[in-house]
Amino acid sequence: MKLVVFGLGVSSAWGNGHATLWRGLLRALSERGHTCVFYERDVPYYAKTRDLFGGDGWDLALYPSWEEVAPRAGRDVADADVTIVTSYCPDAQAATDLILGAGRGKRVFYDLDTPVTLEALARGESVAYLPSQGLSAFDLVLSYTGGAALTALEEKLGAKKTAPLYGSVDLHAHHPASPSPAYACDLSYLGTYAADRQAGVEALFLEVALELRSQAFLLGGPMYPNDMARAANVRWLPHVAPAEHPAFYGSSRLTLNVTRGAMAKLGWCPSARLFEAAACGVPLVSDAWEGIDHFFDPGREIVIAKATEDVVRALSQPAPALRAMALRARARTHAQHTAKRRADELVALLA
Repeated sequence: MKLVVFGLGVSSAWGNGHATLWRGLLRALSERGHTCVFYERDVPYYAKTRDLFGGDGWDLALYPSWEEVAPRAGRDVADADVTIVTSYCPDAQAATDLILGAGRGKRVFYDLDTPVTLEALARGESVAYLPSQGLSAFDLVLSYTGGAALTALEEKLGAKKTAPLYGSVDLHAHHPASPSPAYACDLSYLGTYAADRQAGVEALFLEVALELRSQAFLLGGPMYPNDMARAANVRWLPHVAPAEHPAFYGSSRLTLNVTRGAMAKLGWCPSARLFEAAACGVPLVSDAWEGIDHFFDPGREIVIAKATEDVVRALSQPAPALRAMALRARARTHAQHTAKRRADELVALLA
């Protein structure tokens, strides 16, 4: 097949969780013989932090404005078997109009931010990346979040057919690595700052550091306030490049996942960080949300934490028990949560 995607961005992973997911999916699809083109508007804040300059078996189409790229996009859409518009695509309306008018293939909308979308709608706000006509014109609406989110997309936005396409890990990029002194710590957390996630970061990370002052804590990710209160045993790295993720995770005794509030409320919302960390062989501790047991077995493959003391208790577990848990989570991830597995799921849904 030929697939054309209009998305937020894939060339920079700075504060952009869409990037690593699409890189893995596009690589996996191209390895299976599909032709893929990803359209990304060339914006300054991603240009300054760009860490990908071309596709690996697929085509990255960077463009300065929709007006300039529209002729090329029209040609690609005209002979595409599948066209996909994603949440936070800066030209989502123009891309939708193009594929509805000129596309002959299947038309797909992929909301990688469904809980955020639905929460904004519930507040009566307009959502810039949603087409004005809703989602009824698409043949398939995919959601990064499953469960009740799928019903809401049908009831509130007119989606005719919905399905989850969860996060995944690209095993080319995430794998066990030797520990690095630069990232050595007892507990790590990697994630962009978000206001509706910060309470979880404070309870499950920053408060733990206050209780365990003799242990080392490493926070990786951009946009945290400079005046954020953190103990002396907490180091902050404003950006960890994707190429450094294996070393970052591999240098942690335990790593934490915290889910954004809107996503945790709906459930069925596995962050790609869970699968990436598991693929790197580090023991996992995560906040609780409905459906997490569909992805990992609590207590056996992952530790579920509802309060500070749960993380403190996890850090006291013997090293062999933590290693055994990490090995089970890694095996589960290789079997069920890779980019190749999601690419196969996508192709099956399209068929």
